[in-house]
Amino acid sequence: MAKPFLIIQLRPEDATADNELAAIQRYGELADDEVMRLRAEQNGLPNIELEDFQGIIVGGSPFDVSTPHDEKTAIQQQVEQDFAHLFDRVIPADFPFLGCCSGNGLLGQYLGAPISTRYGEAVGGVDLTLTDAGRQDPLLEGFPNTFRVLLGHKEACDSVPPQSTLLASGQACPIQMFRVRSNVYATQFHPEADPEGFGVRIEIYKNHGYFKPETAAELIASISNEETPWAQRILRNFVRRYR
Repeated sequence: MAKPFLIIQLRPEDATADNELAAIQRYGELADDEVMRLRAEQNGLPNIELEDFQGIIVGGSPFDVSTPHDEKTAIQQQVEQDFAHLFDRVIPADFPFLGCCSGNGLLGQYLGAPISTRYGEAVGGVDLTLTDAGRQDPLLEGFPNTFRVLLGHKEACDSVPPQSTLLASGQACPIQMFRVRSNVYATQFHPEADPEGFGVRIEIYKNHGYFKPETAAELIASISNEETPWAQRILRNFVRRYR
């Protein structure tokens, strides 16, 4: 039997976590027996043996890396510490890794990039542009120079993380996708996102500071016709490359 992909989740709410997992499987074309799920927001990360998996995919989270340390919950502090230990092994091994949104912040922080609210973006669809390096990257092979994504984040990397290569950039937030070595990736946007899934998140996170709660219905309507097939292809390409 082939090794599974490890899906690490950080969402405390079952509805958003379940929806996110289903989307990762759908757009990554992952069967149930190809996935091992780990919800790190419950108990942190155990000691992960990389050789047991084909790759790691990390989903989004309401946690903010830039929150002052003494204002973070105990579980958030544990999660950040555990991810630092995980990166201590993932990066030297150049192990296949794809961090989406919160995975981007965790990896950026580990590498030494400043993380702040300077480049936060409202929930919605935006156009991103590939860099020269992005046009040469295997996960982005055949992509148009500009492609559409769904996102919504209060913080981001202020600059390209040390030791990394910028692959895609946006007008309002310049650090949208980067790679470390050959196989470690992070995206500020959500490659698994679609209007249905974002609708679930908007309803649940409407009091988390991403937007004014009274605008939730308007936001859901505004993304209802968004199509982001190229962003979703990143998940499929990641799985196909490392399966």
